[in-house]
Amino acid sequence: MKKSLRLLPVLMMFIGLMWTLEVNAQGPPPPPPDGHGATGNQPPTGGNAPIGSGMAILLALGAAYAGKKAYAAHSEKQ
Repeated sequence: MKKSLRLLPVLMMFIGLMWTLEVNAQGPPPPPPDGHGATGNQPPTGGNAPIGSGMAILLALGAAYAGKKAYAAHSEKQ
């Protein structure tokens, strides 16, 4: 017990130091220099792909997985 109480201040100091370094590392990026070629806000580079069909596929796979798990749980009871 005494050993763990001696390590507590060292541990707290280490955690505080790591938290301080992490907070300082999360600063915003600098703004682009003047004359970077864009005259205003540009559209995203991803091509504005729709996510509707991908979301439907994920929902269908999730429903199939949940059905499989429910079927397995039901067949274990019998």
